[in-house]
Amino acid sequence: MAPLIGVENLNKTFRTPGSDLHVLKDISLEVGSGEMVALMGPSGVGKSTLLHILGTLDRPTSGQVFYEGNDVFQLSNDELAGFRRRAVGFVFQFHHLLPEFNTLENVMMPALISGLNRDEARRRATQLLEDVNLAERVLHKPGELSGGEQQRVAVARALMPDPRVVLADEPTGNLDTQTGEDLFNLMLGLNRKGITFIIVTHNESLASRCSRIISMKDGKLL
Repeated sequence: MAPLIGVENLNKTFRTPGSDLHVLKDISLEVGSGEMVALMGPSGVGKSTLLHILGTLDRPTSGQVFYEGNDVFQLSNDELAGFRRRAVGFVFQFHHLLPEFNTLENVMMPALISGLNRDEARRRATQLLEDVNLAERVLHKPGELSGGEQQRVAVARALMPDPRVVLADEPTGNLDTQTGEDLFNLMLGLNRKGITFIIVTHNESLASRCSRIISMKDGKLL
């Protein structure tokens, strides 16, 4: 059985006026369905770049990324965008909620963009907000929520399309210690329900509770 995600000989080079910057160097890894993987390493080693390529937000210079055995970068840009909407959820350090919309509308947005019936989108978004303990905040706008509540909205939004994997880039990095702990416990609970997570973090204490830690240095896996 193929792993959920397989990466083979992945390289990423950014071209600059003076020289080429090799950010990722011959990365190969596998992530199984239901894993919770922490991706660690000093700033600037390529963690976020790797996460963006795994999420198909960026293309590699060379190498392949497989989802359940299918090479996703063989897809056209339009096909890739459709795959990303269906299969990948994103949670970033800065939640990127739309300030003019309330909590429920922010969570509904990915489904509406994908063409889901509005009533069905509302039903699913309401359930997800109950799952992240925000049932009483559905009509509040982002500016009326705490930082931790905003990140929980972002987690619910990431889960809206029922993705194969959730990619989280420093999701607790902008939160105080207790709020970050609460958010991480929420993600652990979702992982126990079978949702796959890959999390970039500098927090060794939180990473130690994941099923696996992958460490990076100078664009390579250790």
